[in-house]
Amino acid sequence: MADSTRKKLARATFIYWMLLTYIVAALVWWFISLERQNDQMKDYKVLQLNATIDSTISPGLYATEYQQIEKVFRRNRTKYVSEGTVFLGLLALGALFVYRSVQRQFNVQQQQQNFMMAVTHELKTPISVMKLNLETLQKYNLDPQKQKRLIHTTLEETARLNFLTNNILISSQLEGRGYAISKEELDLSTLLDESIKDFRTRFTDRNFITEIEPDTAIKGDALLLQMLINNLVENAIKYSPRESPIKASLKMDNETVKLYISDEGPGIPDEEKKKIFQKFYRIGNEATRKTQGTGLGLYLCSRIAADHNADILVTNNTPFGSTFVVRFYS
Repeated sequence: MADSTRKKLARATFIYWMLLTYIVAALVWWFISLERQNDQMKDYKVLQLNATIDSTISPGLYATEYQQIEKVFRRNRTKYVSEGTVFLGLLALGALFVYRSVQRQFNVQQQQQNFMMAVTHELKTPISVMKLNLETLQKYNLDPQKQKRLIHTTLEETARLNFLTNNILISSQLEGRGYAISKEELDLSTLLDESIKDFRTRFTDRNFITEIEPDTAIKGDALLLQMLINNLVENAIKYSPRESPIKASLKMDNETVKLYISDEGPGIPDEEKKKIFQKFYRIGNEATRKTQGTGLGLYLCSRIAADHNADILVTNNTPFGSTFVVRFYS
């Protein structure tokens, strides 16, 4: 967390607790004052009763009047305790709500700052690489093999830049309901197979294993579903060793279509499994922070899945790694 944000949070927290302490102290003082007033009123009424009725001459009448005084005294005490308890409970609930809202706001602000820093880095890196490659091709008369290698690298960086900008644009459009989702009959098997072929071309040093059941038809938006697949595969590539395989499976289980993307990376802790689908969220361990990313990919996957009557979850791969499962319901 940045120093400025940390100072703002500390200042807001201090002011919050000071105000809350003052309100609670005022509530306690209010209760004590009312109790004192209640005691004084009881004492005054008892003195007035003693001055008007002789307990030795009319003990029955005196006892009746005294019981009435005690009844009013107890009723007032019960009322003050009840009102104080209800007010304190509402105050506690309101304080908890405000505290959590402020904390959530600061967390969102911090996530947005991290996102902007990540996006800036993610945008600058491919642009710098492409610029350098093009300048090299322009300045030097390279042999065809080197030219081919530089062009291939430039195309890879172009694809990476296009992938990033699509994630940002589609995520924004889905949130603002500016994207018209089409629900057309399509072959998810073909879509997955073509995506894996594209990854094999881009990442020639990676091993992709596929088990795709043919002719798996669902209704959906081809562009969004391709983005879902690409994000899951990109995620597997990013967080798994270069020598380990990445497995993509598509199966039909009764009326449910299941898509599996598995890797042999470090895996995801159980307490993080639900959080990773939140917007801008990235696992906070040091190994993850060294990897590139914006925290939008898995969030976008969850949004796309929800818009296609599907859910997405992550389980542990065997013997290690993670498996993302998308279940499409008919």
